Amino acid sequence: MLRVTGQVFVTTCLLGLAGAGLAQTYPAKPIRYIISTSAGSGADVVARIIASGMTPVLGQQLIVDYRPGASGNIAAEVVAKSPPDGYMLLQATMTYAANVTMFAKLPYDLVRDYAPVTLLTTAPALAVVHPSLPVRSLKDLVRLAKGRPGALNYASAGTGTATYVAGELFKGAAGVNMLHVPYRGGGEALTSVLTGETSVYFGPLAATLPHVQQERLRGLAVTSAKRAAMLPGTPTVAEEGYPGFETGNWYGILAPAKTPKETIVAVRNAAIASLNDPGVSKRLADLGYITIGSTPEEFGAHIKSEIDKLSRILKGLRASE
Repeated sequence: MLRVTGQVFVTTCLLGLAGAGLAQTYPAKPIRYIISTSAGSGADVVARIIASGMTPVLGQQLIVDYRPGASGNIAAEVVAKSPPDGYMLLQATMTYAANVTMFAKLPYDLVRDYAPVTLLTTAPALAVVHPSLPVRSLKDLVRLAKGRPGALNYASAGTGTATYVAGELFKGAAGVNMLHVPYRGGGEALTSVLTGETSVYFGPLAATLPHVQQERLRGLAVTSAKRAAMLPGTPTVAEEGYPGFETGNWYGILAPAKTPKETIVAVRNAAIASLNDPGVSKRLADLGYITIGSTPEEFGAHIKSEIDKLSRILKGLRASE
């Protein structure tokens, strides 16, 4: 009996060591970090900054892989159907929580088909216009839009994205009629307002700020509750006459469901190390991002909360159309 117990004990230890050895081999090759927008978007900015800090920790390159289109559903489906081995990760945004309401049928289930890793950051948007538009404040924009109903348009990174939600919430709050022009991603939406193809864009602060600083765009207001530190002279939407107005995007990491727990831990540890890196944290802060670094459980609860919140908002928008 003692011999059997000893054998079991030894075997168990060996299996444990073998398992530990397998866990330590991850990652053994580069990891693809799938984002649902094009180059130049806010999601791209976040992905590249975070990847720069995660790569040295993981010992393998985190490759940013663009899969734009269909409001993020192309990227989401690719990751949902990939092997649960940690070599394909999804950068999730508010768009995915909105898609649950915006689409009658999705090729994935946001809760069932993914393993939450961590909520990375949250970010406000900046309302910008092309300099040729004769407005210098949000109040000017409202007056112009009311004087020319339907003549102005606003760009978004796609229906259901954070840029769409911000634009629609503003239309409702201000009582203006602006035509929605959806693009395949944030990069294309930003380009459209830079070229004057569209009039207004509620774009990520990180993506729009450099163009405002170069006077290629005019920043009117931020969508956060407080003014952005890097734009202290730019008011919030709430300050411009719309109390309580607040919206913004968030970014987190999801892995395919059934990804081993030790792999989730390894990815999260690398992400947290990246967020804590002084260079990474400064770059994010300088662009207006608020770092979070949640646990997988906290991120999972956040996603469910966002699905519920956006369901109420988006159903209200649909009802008013």
